[in-house]
Amino acid sequence: MRICLLNAHPDPAPARFCHALADAYEAGARAAGHDVDRFDLGRLPVEVLTRAEDFARPPGEAVRRVQDALSHADHFVMVYPLWLGALPAAAKAFLEQLARANFLLEGASGDQQWPAQKMKGKSARLIVTMGMPGFAYRLVFRSHSLRALESGVLRLSGFAPVRDSVFGGVESGPARREALLAKTRALGAAGR
Repeated sequence: MRICLLNAHPDPAPARFCHALADAYEAGARAAGHDVDRFDLGRLPVEVLTRAEDFARPPGEAVRRVQDALSHADHFVMVYPLWLGALPAAAKAFLEQLARANFLLEGASGDQQWPAQKMKGKSARLIVTMGMPGFAYRLVFRSHSLRALESGVLRLSGFAPVRDSVFGGVESGPARREALLAKTRALGAAGR
């Protein structure tokens, strides 16, 4: 399987737990024989789009490399922290860059009333970290931002199935983190 892995933590400092999770996923996937193209958001130039006409134009070279990897991938994995109840702003800006020039969706035209889904045949996994317990995010907050990303971006673009792993309590200590890293390595090995 060919996997496109995005570590969407905007801080490039290796001490961030999302980096360790991305490392674990990549190691598990490579050990199982999967091909992995990995990108770290903290090392990519990300501009905020402010005009609709910019969205219609192709992105810069760094984002085009991610588009190319995703075009050839069977599976897309995105690891990110929950900040203020949602994706970090830089991760959202990156997704907007990634979607430029009809990369994810081809706009509706003529008799076609629904955009063409350009990511059909690809699966996706979202791994989101947070300090609060994961069950609280799911139960109290109903995973609102995660569900919006899954349905409003990934499924809309054709990814299926779209799975998620909500890793709450990441500040609970080393034993909790080791368990999450082991689970993530297993996900990578399974290509899920």
